[in-house]
Amino acid sequence: MGKNTFFTGQPIFSQVLRIIPAGLVQRIVRESNSDRYCKSFKTYDHLVTMLYGIYNQCTSLREISTGMLAWDHRIRHLGIDFHPRRSTLADANKRRDPAVFERIYLDLLSRYKGFLPDSRNSTKQNLYLFDSTSITLFQEILKGAGQPKKDGRRKGGIKVHTLLNASMDVPTMICLSAGVENDMKFLKEVHLPKGSVIVFDKGYRAYSSYNRFAKEKITWVTRHKDNSVFRIKAECPVNEIQRKKGVTSDWSIELGEDHPQATKVQARMIWYEDVKSKRKFCFITNNETLAPFTIAEYYRKRWQIELFFKRIKQNFQMQYFLGDNENAIKTQIWCVLIADLLLKIIKKSAQTRMSFSNIVGLIRLHLMTYMDLGLFMKNPEKILLKRALRRRQELIKPSLFLQQEGLQSSNTNSSG
Repeated sequence: MGKNTFFTGQPIFSQVLRIIPAGLVQRIVRESNSDRYCKSFKTYDHLVTMLYGIYNQCTSLREISTGMLAWDHRIRHLGIDFHPRRSTLADANKRRDPAVFERIYLDLLSRYKGFLPDSRNSTKQNLYLFDSTSITLFQEILKGAGQPKKDGRRKGGIKVHTLLNASMDVPTMICLSAGVENDMKFLKEVHLPKGSVIVFDKGYRAYSSYNRFAKEKITWVTRHKDNSVFRIKAECPVNEIQRKKGVTSDWSIELGEDHPQATKVQARMIWYEDVKSKRKFCFITNNETLAPFTIAEYYRKRWQIELFFKRIKQNFQMQYFLGDNENAIKTQIWCVLIADLLLKIIKKSAQTRMSFSNIVGLIRLHLMTYMDLGLFMKNPEKILLKRALRRRQELIKPSLFLQQEGLQSSNTNSSG
């Protein structure tokens, strides 16, 4: 049988990796010196191996090692020379600084930040959402929140403090901490361009950060916490249009305890009742010019970051970590964010209507399949059907040897 023409091009995984510019990783490695004392398993090899495990939803080092060994004849297409052993990957996860993967993620984001935003949605262009999610660890590697069990054992936990760009739907800043850490202190790490809008929940009650945002001309929106002390300075009129949308009150207030040393915040308090559910909400902000209902709509968009956390936890393996140390856990989280960003770029490039979960599933099933990724994302069923038909034609095509044998047989019969 002749050469199989349906084995052409590069595996899908190789095409995914090509989104990462070759020079980008090399530059970061050179600047961070992350390959120091590494003879064979370089940073790029480490990144490819982790992405392979993430896309395949591997739950152990053995699954990654044996999986790559099974495709040993194809891994050169991925830019690596050999499959890693379990001990090699375990040592790399323990020793290599996760900051190098953070740099790779942030540099990729900087490179594609003009490509990812949806230009049709102008209301999200300068909107940022800040929140945290907790990931449970089966050991107390990082101290978790809550009380220990009756037998004295307790699980650990890690918090992922995330600043999400609403337009790109990807994080622009990540802080990792033990689950027991208080969220409020991480608000001071957030720095945004002038004119931005940041939305966070009522757990981030940090008055010094509120005042800093105001000085930097940044609008902040959050919910009022019941035990917060405030003083009403003035009551602003609410027109009939705003009342029909659910706005009941609009106050100018001063947040802060009533003593000289307390930090004071000049703010605006908006009372809002949802027209459908009849639930009542109280929002506070430093913006004095926006319509009250617009403030309520900004806070409604905060739900997008909850959907991001759901997307990450449902589509990527976040229940099992490939190491029992803090370094390995942080490395895996940064590689998950890189994997998510690459698929967001692929989805935007293909302009497909498929859900993100469907794309993750297709990539997982066809990671080492030789097909054009762009065409595959636009119509996977059509491409797979063409591939199957071509394979059938290759299988039933008579070989040159059989054709010659048939000619000799016919000549013998005719001469007889």
